[in-house]
Amino acid sequence: MEEKIPAVKMRDITKRFGPVLANDKCWLDIYRGEVLALLGENGSGKTTLMNMLSGIYFPDEGTISIDGKEVVIASPKDAFALGIGMIHQHFKLVDVFTAAQNIVLGLDEKFDMKSASAKIREICEKYGFEVDPDQKIYDMSVSQKQTVEIVKVLYRGADILILDEPTAVLTPQETEKLFAVLRNMRDDGKAIVIITHKMHEVESLSDRVAILRKGQFVGDALTKTTNTQEMTNMMVGKPVELNINRPEPEDSKPRIVIENLTVRDVEGTLKLNDVSFTAYSGEVLGIAGISGSGQKELLESIAGLQKVEKGSIKYLNDNGEGEELIGKDPLMIKNMGVTLSFVPEDRLGMGLVGSMNLGDNMMLRSYRNGKSIFSDRKAPYELAKKMVDFLEIVTPSVETPVRRLSGGNVQKVLVGREIANAPSVLLTAYATRGLDINSSYLIYDTITNQKIRGVAVIYVGEDLDVLLELCDRIVVLCGGQVSGILDGRKTDKKTVGAMMTKLGGMQE
Repeated sequence: MEEKIPAVKMRDITKRFGPVLANDKCWLDIYRGEVLALLGENGSGKTTLMNMLSGIYFPDEGTISIDGKEVVIASPKDAFALGIGMIHQHFKLVDVFTAAQNIVLGLDEKFDMKSASAKIREICEKYGFEVDPDQKIYDMSVSQKQTVEIVKVLYRGADILILDEPTAVLTPQETEKLFAVLRNMRDDGKAIVIITHKMHEVESLSDRVAILRKGQFVGDALTKTTNTQEMTNMMVGKPVELNINRPEPEDSKPRIVIENLTVRDVEGTLKLNDVSFTAYSGEVLGIAGISGSGQKELLESIAGLQKVEKGSIKYLNDNGEGEELIGKDPLMIKNMGVTLSFVPEDRLGMGLVGSMNLGDNMMLRSYRNGKSIFSDRKAPYELAKKMVDFLEIVTPSVETPVRRLSGGNVQKVLVGREIANAPSVLLTAYATRGLDINSSYLIYDTITNQKIRGVAVIYVGEDLDVLLELCDRIVVLCGGQVSGILDGRKTDKKTVGAMMTKLGGMQE
């Protein structure tokens, strides 16, 4: 039987960024008519390897062959000429343009929008996409924008597609639609690579998995012949316990009581509309909703960072005595004796200072504790060292600026600092976004330990499987309103997903 020639053959690919070896003699084969899941821990070199295939980076060593012929890919234009297109995690679209205008943007050929729109509709019909070529990007949902990005690379003739974390902000229903389209594309002979940390999606969609560890290729396997535990062990290099511990809440008391909360953003757009619920001590309260449903504004309102139009946010102590938080900034809230820790969505924009090292970022929480004009530097640096060991943060030292760390390690620094503050309320926005499976379970354990300590944890997450395993109750937001409050132990993904996209009756 004749051996099948890979659509892409990467051999001994090496890439350095200064002293950091991102990829070390990596091998990878990608075949047409298959979905390949590229797996690895944070910083294992997955995205860097695919960025070299798509022309964003150029390898220091090694060769790339397309359909058996060695090629040089020095730019994204070279990649497109070879039929390679990459759909990045952060979309590269012009908001004020239509879908069709974005799709043809940057092409050298002469075209008219009528024929472009016809070709776009033809692609959509062939694979099952739902795109209106004349719709403006700013009017689209996240999944529609992603669809435009995929159609954009298909329009340019790509038959080797790379998708980086394609389901990061999609609902289960949107994810299923995307997977149906990807299966159609695979059946049409396309070669598809997905980079993902969601193992249930790997098992559902992929035909084969390839695994990187610390910049090196450690092996591949047919998905049907392996399982989540084996794949995780290969990624980490040792056995990993994959269980989310969810003890029943004990001695819970109302801690944060929100009534009729209404918030508008700086442009006057209604982001939260008459939101009411209570978060209890000793429980993890999940907040579910599609991107932009008001999760960010909700947490920032509690933390004293967001102007509130109307409503009430009360902090209750163990005796049931309440104090209003609205109108108080974070320092005033702290001075009330409320130890409230906030892990924001924008980790480097809001949570940490990228140019400062780990120790100094720890000190942002404690510099006011100094007994003179000089801050106590010793304690924060000791804390940073403990946190590096406990959360397995990959860093040359605590003196390293956090902007030099991978996204997953930056996230660990932020979560670690806030938890070390011994809060009574912990607010987390996408605490494991971009984290590999091993790091994610470390964070889940840490959150559960906070709950056992009696902390009221409010957890905004995008992975519904995790929300259902980790959270005691789930508040579902749809368009800035509460569409339901569900028991995390009794509900299911379809129910939550449906309520995220359609206002339903209150359930509790």
